[in-house]
Amino acid sequence: MDHYDSQQTNDYMQPEEDWDRDLLLDPAWEKQQRKTFTAWCNSHLRKAGTQIENIEEDFRDGLKLMLLLEVISGERLAKPERGKMRVHKISNVNKALDFIASKGVKLVSIGAEEIVDGNVKMTLGMIWTIILRFAIQDISVEETSAKEGLLLWCQRKTAPYKNVNIQNFHISWKDGLGFCALIHRHRPELIDYGKLRKDDPLTNLNTAFDVAEKYLDIPKMLDAEDIVGTARPDEKAIMTYVSSFYHAFSGAQKAETAANRICKVLAVNQENERLMEDYEKLASDLLEWIRRTIPWLENRVPENTMHAMQQKLEDFRDYRRLHKPPKVQEKCQLEINFNTLQTKLRLSNRPAFMPSEGRMVSDINNAWGCLEQAEKGYEEWLLNEIRRLERLDHLAEKFRQKASIHEAWTDGKEAMLRQKDYETATLSEIKALLKKHEAFESDLAAHQDRVEQIAAIAQELNELDYYDSPSVNARCQRICDQWDNLGALTQKRREALERTEKLLETIDQLYLEYAKRAAPFNNWMEGAMEDLQDTFIVHTIEEIQGLTTAHEQFKATLPDADKERLAILGIHNEVSKIVQTYHVNMAGTNPYTTITPQEINGKWDHVRQLVPRRDQALMEEHARQQHNERLRKQFAAQANVIGPWIQTKMEEIGRISIEMHGTLEDQLSHLRQYEKSIVNYKPKIDQLEGDHQLIQEALIFDNKHTNYTMEHIRVGWEQLLTTIARTINEVENQILTRDAKGISQEQMNEFRASFNHFDRKKTGMMDTDDFRACLISMGYNMGEAEFARIMSIVDPNRLGVVTFQAFIDFMSRETADTDTADQVMASFKILAGDKNYITVDELRRELPPDQAEYCIARMAPYTGPDAVPGALDYMSFSTALYGESDL
Repeated sequence: MDHYDSQQTNDYMQPEEDWDRDLLLDPAWEKQQRKTFTAWCNSHLRKAGTQIENIEEDFRDGLKLMLLLEVISGERLAKPERGKMRVHKISNVNKALDFIASKGVKLVSIGAEEIVDGNVKMTLGMIWTIILRFAIQDISVEETSAKEGLLLWCQRKTAPYKNVNIQNFHISWKDGLGFCALIHRHRPELIDYGKLRKDDPLTNLNTAFDVAEKYLDIPKMLDAEDIVGTARPDEKAIMTYVSSFYHAFSGAQKAETAANRICKVLAVNQENERLMEDYEKLASDLLEWIRRTIPWLENRVPENTMHAMQQKLEDFRDYRRLHKPPKVQEKCQLEINFNTLQTKLRLSNRPAFMPSEGRMVSDINNAWGCLEQAEKGYEEWLLNEIRRLERLDHLAEKFRQKASIHEAWTDGKEAMLRQKDYETATLSEIKALLKKHEAFESDLAAHQDRVEQIAAIAQELNELDYYDSPSVNARCQRICDQWDNLGALTQKRREALERTEKLLETIDQLYLEYAKRAAPFNNWMEGAMEDLQDTFIVHTIEEIQGLTTAHEQFKATLPDADKERLAILGIHNEVSKIVQTYHVNMAGTNPYTTITPQEINGKWDHVRQLVPRRDQALMEEHARQQHNERLRKQFAAQANVIGPWIQTKMEEIGRISIEMHGTLEDQLSHLRQYEKSIVNYKPKIDQLEGDHQLIQEALIFDNKHTNYTMEHIRVGWEQLLTTIARTINEVENQILTRDAKGISQEQMNEFRASFNHFDRKKTGMMDTDDFRACLISMGYNMGEAEFARIMSIVDPNRLGVVTFQAFIDFMSRETADTDTADQVMASFKILAGDKNYITVDELRRELPPDQAEYCIARMAPYTGPDAVPGALDYMSFSTALYGESDL
């Protein structure tokens, strides 16, 4: 690789002695340099209209070499030798080498003879020296120059691109992305960089080479296959090709800057010229518009119709709203453009702009003033003319409106007045038609003013010479003729309505009289038929007698009713006579009623047929009620005896149960006698049941002869039987209690006396408070718990009452507790002897088998200090006999 010192301007490009010995021996590099250098030389030689094909042959005579140096330096070299001899060629090559040396390039080991002899290595070295001097030396980037400057420029331009890392001029360019990035950075429209792939270097390189050649005028100096196929591409070839990109883009930038500077100056001049042209055109157009508009505004020819004048006013408004505002803006813009143009010309040191004659700003202002003056006069004329036509149009419109209203009102009125609807109308309809006709007459009179106004307006339009006066006059005449005809028809209809009203009023009075008398008579007949057919229900003889009396009174009114019927029919016949005499066309039937003479006669005949049927029904019901009355009296006679008898027996049994006469056996005997007498009374109850069945079959529900019903008798009889049976049972239980407890008769009497005393309600039972008071009076001192225990004995069902049987059971039990304990102790000692217990065997021996087994089953095990298995102590024995409560 070549090395050079960038710090020394004389020999910075001086190659080392072995640059051509080592590097150019590589055939691949030599091939790359040959192609690259050839393409680079041709890129400049083509500017002179020539090129080279073989780099070592085409430069041998020195002519194209001198031409190349002139093109790339822009300077003229010494005149070349045109001879074909070797000496001439060496002279030309030396002239070229001397020029290169004059540019500060020190050539080492390169002589004219080697170039003339076609030494490839020397030729390539010479071209590389030229490239370094004229293509790379002047590159300067951020205080670096030549090779380092070019490398730094590449790094700065490719820094934003991914997968691009330029570190040298050989392997950093193998994938082709560096070339593509340089092109995309300056001309992004030429390459779609996003579609490139790092793993496709051939495509990347060819894309860059093709685009550079086609769009950037950079010849194709490298082959993609050579670069990809070489482990390390030739650095000189890469630098040469990359420097072309630098010069292409930097040259384009400089050219663009210069062009922009020129364009800016030209743009200012063009803008000024455009403003001048715009002013001239805008001024010309505006003056032309004013010239066309002023005659239109000065036209004062009036129109005959309001519509035409309104159209002119609308056109003027469009002018004000649509046409003039843009022109005002144009005028303002014209002045602005003029002032702006003068300012720009003054700043550019150009002479002031002088518009064409008649197009000065002052000329435009004068023309605009004339326009506004004409505009103001035109507007005043339009308004005055519109007001004048408005008056005529107002009168014409007023005439049309009033005429239309009148014609709409009269439409159908003649046909209405010619109607003969009164011939088939009722009186109420005739009166309604008369009211309606009176209203029409009032309306007709009110419209008289409108007709007169229509005529007056038509006269005024004629006087003002209205353009459509003939049609106005014809319409006014039709209205007046029609008005006279309506007046005649109105009078004729009133006379016909009044004549018809008188006839119908007479008929109406007869209709009303007929209705007033027919309605109550019809109601009377309907009521009579309803009463005569009514299915009456009576329960007493008095009720049927009342119905019979009312029926007789009704039959007495029948002659007068027949006279009323004939009078009503006479009224109807009078109406028929009037209709036939005056040929009245009746529209319908009587408006006050729907009752016809035929209906009256039919109902009258029906009433006369129902009267004898009612007589027969009343006679049959009277006989039935007489039979029912006999049944009531028969039942009452027995019930009035049985009811009191049952009540008496109930009271006697109650007295027996609480009285203390005689012994309990005497009371029991007495009660059984009562029971026998009660049972013997049963046939009378059965007989009463039979009478009651007859009453039910006759549907008799009340009986004023007695207060007793069969239900009362049954309930009383059942209570009587129950009471005597219960009382007998209580006495029998008292006898059993007395005998079982050993209670004397005197004690029983005491118990009865105490019970009766505290039975305050005399119901045969004490309530809870009465029972508590009774126990306290007998010396019991107890708390709530003890009283509750006693109540659980005497009232186990918790009914809240204490019967006499429960009372004597409790009292006999309380008095017998002490005797029972003594008897148990004596019995135990007899059976036990000297022992403190009784064995099971002893029980089985001394007691009957069933009682012994019962006692053994209930006995508690003896647990005392002298306990014997299977034996009973005193407490166990007592519990087995009487239970724990007795002890």
